[in-house]
Amino acid sequence: MQLHIQNMTCGGCARGVTKAVESVDPQAQVKVDLQKRNIDFASSQPASAFVAALSAAGYTAVASA
Repeated sequence: MQLHIQNMTCGGCARGVTKAVESVDPQAQVKVDLQKRNIDFASSQPASAFVAALSAAGYTAVASA
């Protein structure tokens, strides 16, 4: 699954985003591309659960192809 995090701009943001994803699926292996503001991970949970968790953490996430 890939999500675009519009307001992820620094390493601190990347850590916060990773924590939010892991709060939904602790087994998710998150790969962060800070330059493109994308995260990649595999999970059986729906994208909407991650978007909601990221929103609660203050990040704007959009599912991307």
